[in-house]
Amino acid sequence: MLTPQATPKDIADAFVKVSFQEEKDGDPLFEQWVDQASAKHSSPDLLLSKVLQKLYPNHSLVMTRDSRMDLLAFPQVYVQPLSPSELVTNLIFVPLPRNSSPVPGALVNSVEFGGFRVAWSNYEFIVYIAKWPMGFGVVQQFFILHDGGEDPIRDMLLSAGLWQDQLHQEIWVFNQGWWQKDRGLWQAIQSASWDDVILEEDFKSALQKDVFGFFSARDTYKRLSLPWKRGLILHGPPGNGKTISIKVIMKTCSDLGYSPMYVKSFKSWMGEEGSMAEVFAKARQNSPCVVILEDLDSLINDQNRSFFLNELDGLSGNDGLLVIGTTNHFDRLDPGLSTRPSRFDRKYLFDDPNRAARLLYTQYWQGKLESNDAVSFPDSLAREIADTTQSFSFAYLKEAFVSALVILLTDQEEGKDTTFEIAIKQQIKTLRKQLDKGTIGNLTGIGLNFTPVPPPAAAQAALQSAGGPVYTTTPSTATDPRNADIRAALDRIAQGGSAGARWM
Repeated sequence: MLTPQATPKDIADAFVKVSFQEEKDGDPLFEQWVDQASAKHSSPDLLLSKVLQKLYPNHSLVMTRDSRMDLLAFPQVYVQPLSPSELVTNLIFVPLPRNSSPVPGALVNSVEFGGFRVAWSNYEFIVYIAKWPMGFGVVQQFFILHDGGEDPIRDMLLSAGLWQDQLHQEIWVFNQGWWQKDRGLWQAIQSASWDDVILEEDFKSALQKDVFGFFSARDTYKRLSLPWKRGLILHGPPGNGKTISIKVIMKTCSDLGYSPMYVKSFKSWMGEEGSMAEVFAKARQNSPCVVILEDLDSLINDQNRSFFLNELDGLSGNDGLLVIGTTNHFDRLDPGLSTRPSRFDRKYLFDDPNRAARLLYTQYWQGKLESNDAVSFPDSLAREIADTTQSFSFAYLKEAFVSALVILLTDQEEGKDTTFEIAIKQQIKTLRKQLDKGTIGNLTGIGLNFTPVPPPAAAQAALQSAGGPVYTTTPSTATDPRNADIRAALDRIAQGGSAGARWM
């Protein structure tokens, strides 16, 4: 029996050599971990490494605290507990999105301490995971053993790290100081299409060429000795297509292999400047890519503007970065952002639609309802709607159509003699009164609304398995560049370099 004053050497000497054949007697490390975890912590990783080297003298040992190499979240390995009864776990509930899962959630065992047999490629390993408090947080340590040299361990960890850093039907989202891979946002943009972006054709074509012409013009930039970077600002009153345009740009860039990276906020535990440095560092790592800064006037303020402009100017090299900012309040932007050349070179005004644009949007709905026998939508009605909706944003127009269809469906179910023409005219009249009184807010809202970050891979696997326990470490998701007025030249490059781009 070890006393509370036992030294690490005393604890280590208490162990005997244990082989795989002796696992039936239990996990040889378990009891000593319980004893150590019950006392004051000084350097548990040193203790455990010495104990493991004594237990497995012919094994190489590699240690890591990098959550990006979490083997329990790596789908290319097979994991089995050494002694399930001696695992220390905390049970957590992981809710699942209703629209994408047949069950409301999953129970996952978050490992506090445990040993596992792990198989990867043609190799077998012993992996121990231990957590202990340190400072204001918790340390998570991995101990990986292999009967032989270290190379197989390092190869497996490299594969796990590379897999974790890749996107698997996900979008990079930066929020509260961390980059996270968000599957919910990826799912939210999959239905986005340029067909749903109701803009005048010249305007839409120019936007497409500016975005995708940039990516296809790398050699042209290099030939002209220009830095391969560009910035766009989409601005105008809310509800006129900025967000749907951003969604389509993100989807198309993702499909073409240019990672979209969405920034929700710069506020974080490391300060806004620290967040900005992290955002641009990750963007440079993933270039060529597109960085989305929605509500630019809210993200950039007097305190962080200077640092942001330095990052945007790219003293560290911003080759391959397309930065797109959006704002409802262009007048609030500092001139260093709104007028300075070579930062945001192009500005697109998404204003309230004129009659031609309103008619285009009305015809869009006319096409959507063409096969609906319950809706009579002649060309004369489309022209009348365009004539009577002056000062309506696209959001107001959408509200008129959606509300009219809901009323039409409800009245028809109740046996009332209501037509689509009656319903849409009544909704336009109602919205006009509210608009004139200034009581309508932003009907559709600003920003990309998407489902919460879905569960880790381990939890998803649980839903597909026959029902065994699921283990995860649930780690944090932290992850540890000439100024000239060249707008005209960049415009020509975009126009000429986009011939091979695909519009989706």
